[in-house]
This record gives sequence, structure tokens and C-alpha cells, in this order.
Amino acid sequence: MFGGVANPSNSTHLRKSGSRPVVYDLDEHEVENGVEEGLLHPVEADDSKGSVTTVGAATMMPSPALLWRFKVLLFLIWAFICCKIGWDSVMIMSADKRDLFLYEAFLYFNPLLLAALMIWLWGINLWFFAQGGVNYAKIFDLDQNHLTHREIWKCATWMTIIVPTSMTAYIYLYSHGEVSYAASQPVLLYAAAILVLIFPFDIFYFSSRYFFLKTLGRIIFPLQSISFADFFLADILTSMVKVFSDLERSVCRMTHRQVATIAWLEADSVCGSHSVAIPLVLVLPYLFRLNQCLRQYKDTGEKTSLLNALKYSTAVPVIFLSALKYHVFPDKWTNFYRPLWLLSGVVNSSYSFYWDVNRDWDLGGFTRIFKFNKPHLFSHMLHGRRWVYFWVIGSNLILRCTWTYKLSAHLRHNYLTVFIIAALEIFRRFQWIFFRVENEWNKMNSKSHSHLSAKEIPNDEENLLHSIDYSV
Repeated sequence: MFGGVANPSNSTHLRKSGSRPVVYDLDEHEVENGVEEGLLHPVEADDSKGSVTTVGAATMMPSPALLWRFKVLLFLIWAFICCKIGWDSVMIMSADKRDLFLYEAFLYFNPLLLAALMIWLWGINLWFFAQGGVNYAKIFDLDQNHLTHREIWKCATWMTIIVPTSMTAYIYLYSHGEVSYAASQPVLLYAAAILVLIFPFDIFYFSSRYFFLKTLGRIIFPLQSISFADFFLADILTSMVKVFSDLERSVCRMTHRQVATIAWLEADSVCGSHSVAIPLVLVLPYLFRLNQCLRQYKDTGEKTSLLNALKYSTAVPVIFLSALKYHVFPDKWTNFYRPLWLLSGVVNSSYSFYWDVNRDWDLGGFTRIFKFNKPHLFSHMLHGRRWVYFWVIGSNLILRCTWTYKLSAHLRHNYLTVFIIAALEIFRRFQWIFFRVENEWNKMNSKSHSHLSAKEIPNDEENLLHSIDYSV
């Protein structure tokens, strides 16, 4: 996700997508006399050194804008074909079976769709940081030849194409009676995704995949000091608990051979929506982040880390109290557990909102909304437009409450509602990333400036003394 070490020869400063080399041959007479016509006569390089494309061939290549439009046209044609096949396949099903089947289809494929959305938005984050001069590679301790936003978008594009295509094939095969072939679609898709992620050879952005997996390992087992990339990715994982919940149920059904069968309809089955494994999976990202805070307190002794750990601990009662809806009597849920769940949800949302604004974004007292007295990325790029801050703070509060409501167990079967809420939470995290990385960048700059000032003062005095000529 963050990008990794790449070949320096493949640096974005040295390459252009789709470009081809051109060699011009100017003789000595043309160079001396400055004859511009020499530029109009390209020649090919020596065949012994390899053929080189001439200007004539280069001018025959379509422009980047034309290629981009052609790709967009192909994408729209593909999207239309998938929608047409999927719609026709769903319409031939009986009405009572249609909604249940779509729920199952969303269960298998929406985790990867949400992951693709997160990757698209992460590419936008990187593009914005590059435009604003934020050295995010330094913040995340990456090599300077990390993946760019274009390469991130390329990965997201492939996911956006492959996942809906597999989903369309699943719907088409199931509706036409090919149940066994339909059941193989999500299995093959997940197997391919895992294979690409753990492929041990130096292809498919090996350094980036290695960095991502290594960071995941440090999140699960915080056996060393916590880096910014560690808790940053862990925070993102807390916004994708819906992905992990559906992944658990999908893998469970694949393991028990319940894909494209009626067995998944049983809510109390081993892989049903009432399974106790669901709240356990939902709480894992928060426990990972909690452990990181405790490890950070052990290493630094900062009490702020304990307060941050308390914030993540408030999500635990929200998840487990919600899960009790299917494991206690209805009267006891309504009279006792439901008020506790609402109270815990309010505490979690309020605490998390306060921490976002005051700690992660350093907008305590909203001073940077009304007074732009510090060098600041967003105030500089957006010319100090206060509505941006009001929008981000207001939407963050609303989406914090909405996300807590999504953890309610009774929404599990409303797949469209849950999918939209999960997508909105990913969008909230996308906004959060801007201000969180910017705040970290400002802290790094202030530390570097103070460190340089402390070192430059004696050096300046020493240089001044050496520059004075004491000879009489």
C-alpha cells in the first residue's frame, strides 16, 4: 500500500509511460553554424548497438490524450457488458430467490471491491502529497524510488476490472444452472489475490508487497518499536473491519463447501451471520492498535499512548454488546443490553472524534481554522478556505457515528446499506489521511528546523572568526 523500493532506472523522473527513445544525428557543420534544419533529419542508431525508433515512427504514435480516451472507451464498453450480462442473469431468477442470491454475491466480492476503493483513494492521497511538496517517503521511511500514485492507480485499475468480471461470471453461471463452475469463481479470485500478494519472485512490485507484508507482521506481533507506518496502516485496518468480517464468512463457506448453496441461508450455521467468529474478527484491528499503544508507552513512557489505547478499547464493548442481540432473549436485549450498546457507541464516537481533531490533526480549539498563522499544507494549497475544515470536521463526526451504527448486528443482512456505510467509512479515512500525514510532516519539519538552528549558530560564529584576517 505504501510502496517500496524500486529500480532507480525506473524512477518516474527518468521515464515516461509509453515513451520511446529517439536519436538525432547532427554533423559538425550543422552544429557550428546552428542550422536548425538538422533537427528535422533524425537517423537511426548503429544496428550493432540496437535499433532506435526514429522521429517519423514516433510521430506516428498516438498522443497520450488519445490513448487515454481509448482506454476510457474500452473501460465503459467493458462496464456496459458486465452490467448487461449481470442484469439479464439476475432477472431470469425467481423474485424470492433474487435478493438472497445478491446478498451472497456481495458477501464474496465486496471485500475486494472495498479494498480496490481504498487503493484508488490512497493513490489520490499520494498525488495530493506530491503536489503539496510533502515528502511522504520520508514520513513512512521509504526509499525515494517508491511506487508513485500512477503505479498505485494501475494496481487499483486491475482490481476494478478483475473483481467485477469474476462477479459477473459468478452471477451468469449460477443463473444458468452451472452451480459448480459458479462456486469456483470466488475461490479462484481469492486464491489469485493471495498468490499475487505472497509471490516470492521480483515481479508485481515485489519490494512494495514485501514492505506491506512486513508491516502487517509488525502490526500483528508488535515485538519492536512502533514506526509511523505501523500504526498508520493499523488505523486504516480499523476502518476496514467490514472487509475482514466478510472475508471470514467467505473463507468459512469456501472451506465448508457452502459457496452457491442453500446452506449459507441458515443464520445459526457454522458460517452463518450469527456466528461468534464475526465479533472476534471485527475486534481484531482494534486490539492490534491497542497493543501498539501499550508497546509505545513501554518504549517512550508517554501517557498520551495510554489515552490512545483507551480510545481503541472503547470499540470492544460496542462490538460485543451488538453481537449479544442474537444470543440473549429479546426482552433482555431491549431493556438492558441495547441501552448499554447505545451508551458505548456514543462514548466511542465522541472519544474517537475528539482524538481525530485534537490529536491526530492538531486542530485543538480549531485555532488553525480561524488563524492560519503557521505554514500549513491545506491552508496553502486551498488558500485558507475555512469551509474545507468545517466540512472535514463535520463529516468526520457524522461518519464516526454512522460507522459505530454499522457495527450493529441487525444490519448484517442489509448488504446494500452496509456496503454504502463501509464505503463512506473508507472515504472518511481517506480525508483523515490528508490531515494526519500533514500533521506528521509539520512536526518533522519543526524538529529538523530546530535541530539545524542549534547546529548552525556555532558554525556561523566559527566561520566568521576564520574569515577575519588578523595579519598586520
